[in-house]
Amino acid sequence: MAPFFIYFFILFSIIIGLIFLTTFERVVFSVKQFYKLVIVGVFFLLQGCTSLESIESRKVMSGQLIIAEPLPVNYKSEIALARLSEVIQRAEITDEQRAQLFYDRGVIYDSVGLRSLARLDFIRAIRLKADMVDAYNFLGIHYTQLQEFNQAYESFDSALDLASTHEYAYLNRGIALYYGGRPKLAVEDFKAFHLKQKNDPYRVLWLYLAEHELNDLNAKLALKERANNINDKIWAKQIIRLYLGEISQVEFISQLTQNVKSQKQLTERLCEAYFYLGKYHQANHRTGEASNFFKLALSTNVYEFVEHRYAKLELELMRDKVVGQVRLK
Repeated sequence: MAPFFIYFFILFSIIIGLIFLTTFERVVFSVKQFYKLVIVGVFFLLQGCTSLESIESRKVMSGQLIIAEPLPVNYKSEIALARLSEVIQRAEITDEQRAQLFYDRGVIYDSVGLRSLARLDFIRAIRLKADMVDAYNFLGIHYTQLQEFNQAYESFDSALDLASTHEYAYLNRGIALYYGGRPKLAVEDFKAFHLKQKNDPYRVLWLYLAEHELNDLNAKLALKERANNINDKIWAKQIIRLYLGEISQVEFISQLTQNVKSQKQLTERLCEAYFYLGKYHQANHRTGEASNFFKLALSTNVYEFVEHRYAKLELELMRDKVVGQVRLK
């Protein structure tokens, strides 16, 4: 009712003003006064719009959607990049030390979203020190994001050849195999990763995503069984409950702010939540909703998270699929 009253008031003010102007000989009413009246009306209109936006915002926050505040770049990262660059260029150090510095700078570049610069530093590190396991692991991640899957497999294989117990090389190779269209091999790597820590919900989720590609019913049954090992107090278990149909999307989103201590923690949680919501809608063939949630995950700027890395890849794969369908027509 309030917005209607405001619009009616403005319209009424303008009409009355025009009447006064056209009957100037009967009523002394200046143009200047008329404009004052219009300005007052516009002021009330803006106030009404602001109120509406506030109401809509509260509606969004109360159950439908929570928008993340993008994570800012830490100034300490900027300082560290400047110092590392200076040492690399000027200091007289061994190749092994320089390789470590390249790797360290690459990690920081990666954490602030400068992926190309990070990749160059990882390559430089490996050239100087060919047995740098973590550099191979990072390179594999970057090749996966670029859809250079064969190079990604080679990088992860090198990492595992050098350190067969490197847990995250199994995760990352599994992700590369998953996006590379090899879900059966991906399941093997995800199982190896899951066995290292069965109470980690993220390990369970990635294993489920790969198994879903093979057989959805069996994947759901396995997900339900593995969920028993996860503490109910861990918020990410709610993602599993969503996938199992135990809670609705509205219930899931309404719980995202529970036990959050800071804005940073909320942004990180939303990055994860929106990525897995995207995968949830994707599995249910709701492409538009999936795309929107992947974009929301990207908007958090949590560059270090797996979910942020692959939200971008998901969008690229969706666009590639659309382009392929158009060409077939």
